[in-house]
Amino acid sequence: MLYVVRHGQTEFNAAGRWQGQCDSPLTDIGRAQASQVAGILHRQGVNESAGIVSSPLGRATQTAQVIAENLGLVHPVILDDRLKEVGMGSWDGLTNAEIEAKWPNARDGLGSNEWFFHSSDGESYDEMLARVREALGELILDLTVPKIVVCHGVTSRLLRGLHCGLGKREMLDLEVPQTAAFRLSPAGSIERLS
Repeated sequence: MLYVVRHGQTEFNAAGRWQGQCDSPLTDIGRAQASQVAGILHRQGVNESAGIVSSPLGRATQTAQVIAENLGLVHPVILDDRLKEVGMGSWDGLTNAEIEAKWPNARDGLGSNEWFFHSSDGESYDEMLARVREALGELILDLTVPKIVVCHGVTSRLLRGLHCGLGKREMLDLEVPQTAAFRLSPAGSIERLS
């Protein structure tokens, strides 16, 4: 089985800042959320033999470490650059108001989660989809032991959407809770665990 987890709350999340590929540390709430997700995984039978793969961004690796410690995982956390959040270029680290002030109307007419890919110096949807597809292809090659994937909001949406064969709009509208895990079955279904 493959389990997909979003990182816990960060200081930027709490302040309403979009992180993209910049970083901010987990808050106390974020660390508690990571522990909560570890408990959810434990109740599903995930034990110390599971593997764990994480985005290399600090908020994801912090979450992965909390989960690994809580579950007593024997394998080290493996970092995979392809699991990073969408790179929004100049928009990384800004609030909605700051983006609008510097780039007025740049996001007008775009879906609520479509705009992430429209910074002039950021990553496109197709670029991100390609790297996430490649990562997912490798992750599912060997599932002799359960694998936990710790990543980000947009990354999680794309991983789950690709797994189920969803279209772009459906994919980008998937929920991204910080207190749940998603179990991806080999048959292509997804179950929310909370």
